Amino acid sequence: MHSIRGVSTFPLHSKISRWKVNDEGTSAIEFALLAPLFILFLLGMVAYGIYFGASNSIQQIAADAARTALAGLNQTERQALVASFVTNNASGYPFVDATKLTYQANDSTADGNQFVVSIQYDARNLPIWNLFPRLIMPTTTISRRSTIRIGGI
Repeated sequence: MHSIRGVSTFPLHSKISRWKVNDEGTSAIEFALLAPLFILFLLGMVAYGIYFGASNSIQQIAADAARTALAGLNQTERQALVASFVTNNASGYPFVDATKLTYQANDSTADGNQFVVSIQYDARNLPIWNLFPRLIMPTTTISRRSTIRIGGI
């Protein structure tokens, strides 16, 4: 460093050198820049996790109701068994409000040896819709179906 009578001729250069070495506060700046993005990803994972959990529960209800229907001897008995199963058991599945379920249970029109249980769930009451309003979300109605073979192999 050059100096004339003890005064630096490059005062700006020495300040920049000290600034390059000083790294106090960099963690706070990095956190301020990355935290919103991290929080957005975290909320997205939670939101979709809740939705996928509800979707899986609806599929499981349809499958369990179809298996229950196997005990019926005709379509009317199978429909009664499905109705009883959904009424008594749907509230025990995670993320499912039994009052928001609608279902149909009928013999298959394509194959008379199959019985089809279709369930629709109004998912508007899931907490994900208010979690982060700008997040792109799937449809508010979850529809799942399960088909089971009637009798024999």
